[in-house]
Amino acid sequence: MATFHPRPLPEGYHPLPQGHLANVVTCLEMTARPALRPVPEQGFTLERMGAAGAERFRALFRAIGQDIMWFSRLILPEEKLSAIIGHPDVLCLALVKEGADIGLLELDFRGEGQCELSFFGVVPSAVGGGAGRFLMNEALTRAWARPITRLWLHTCNYDHPNAPAFYQRSGFRPYAVMVEVHPDPRLTGEMPRHASPRAPLIDTQ
Repeated sequence: MATFHPRPLPEGYHPLPQGHLANVVTCLEMTARPALRPVPEQGFTLERMGAAGAERFRALFRAIGQDIMWFSRLILPEEKLSAIIGHPDVLCLALVKEGADIGLLELDFRGEGQCELSFFGVVPSAVGGGAGRFLMNEALTRAWARPITRLWLHTCNYDHPNAPAFYQRSGFRPYAVMVEVHPDPRLTGEMPRHASPRAPLIDTQ
């Protein structure tokens, strides 16, 4: 049987360690309070999740992030997760409609004079229904109610395809691009193997 020898790729391509993924990360920021975009009232409410809400947080984190490669909080020990979401300078909120958690907002004020929009998202069934715009308006209002001079976030190529444009319409501007290389969480067991289908699963075992 003939042996297949792939053609070498041009300079600039870099192979990854076995079982790893490469994630292109775009960082965005704003340095002044923007005007809010209108959103119709649709019965949304926000509920704070403190240190005792780690289980609720993980359930919502999974519901939102399973198909967009959210895994960072799934690998945190319970005490570390509780310490973050229970910190007085971290505002962690669940977006609720008709008694169901449909969105997540986390604002981290631990950096002096700035705020990181650490996590922002809605469950797939709520995309396109106004929940994201409502949640963003709340994020901007609550962040700029504090004495900050900068609000920033990062998104990546596994996020919803419309995320970068949505953030820019909200007043954020990109300022840096980075590459993150990490173990595939579907191979290490933190996420199910069918998660994030946009990222091909390469299992050599």
